[in-house]
Amino acid sequence: MPEQRGYWRWLGLAGLVIVLDQLSKYAVLAHFTPGESKPITFFFDLTLAFNQGAAFSFLHNAGGWQRWLLSALAIGASVWIAWWLRRHGGTKLFRLALALIMGGALGNVVDRFTHDGAVVDFLDFHLPRPYELNLLGYHWALNHFPAFNLADSAITCGAALLLLEALIEHRKTRRARTASPGA
Repeated sequence: MPEQRGYWRWLGLAGLVIVLDQLSKYAVLAHFTPGESKPITFFFDLTLAFNQGAAFSFLHNAGGWQRWLLSALAIGASVWIAWWLRRHGGTKLFRLALALIMGGALGNVVDRFTHDGAVVDFLDFHLPRPYELNLLGYHWALNHFPAFNLADSAITCGAALLLLEALIEHRKTRRARTASPGA
C-alpha cells in the first residue's frame, strides 16, 4: 500500500523533528545554566531560557494551568494532523508542512512534561542596538526577538509552507477558471 508507506514516512519526519529538537535542548541544558548566554555572532546568541507560556511568552505567568491547556492543544492538533495525513493526504508540500507542525508541537509537549511545564528555548536573535519605536503614545526599544527552539522553528516553517501551499492552490484554481470557457 503506497499510501500507508507515505503516511509512515510523514510520521517519521515528525518523529525526526522531535528527536532533533530534544537533542539540541539536551546539549544546551548540558552546557548552560538558566539565563546564561554565549554570543555566536553580533546578532545571534545561544541563551538558555525557560518559557512557561506559548509564543512570545503569552500566558507565561498564568499560574500553571496553561501547561495543560497548551499541551492538550498540541496533542489534539497532532491527532488531527495524523488523521488528516492518513485519510486525505494532499500534496507533498502540504504533508511536509503538517509533519513539521506536528513534530514541533510534540517536541514542545515533551518539554512541558519534563521541565515542570516549561519549554526550553535557546536561539536568541537580536539587533546590535535597540530600534526605537513610538506607537500610539507608547515607546519601545526593540532589539530582541524572543528566544525560541528547533520545535518552534519547525512549527513556523510548517505554517509558512501551509501559506505557500494555499497560494499555489489559489493560483492553480484561478488559472483553471480563466482557462475554462463559461467560467
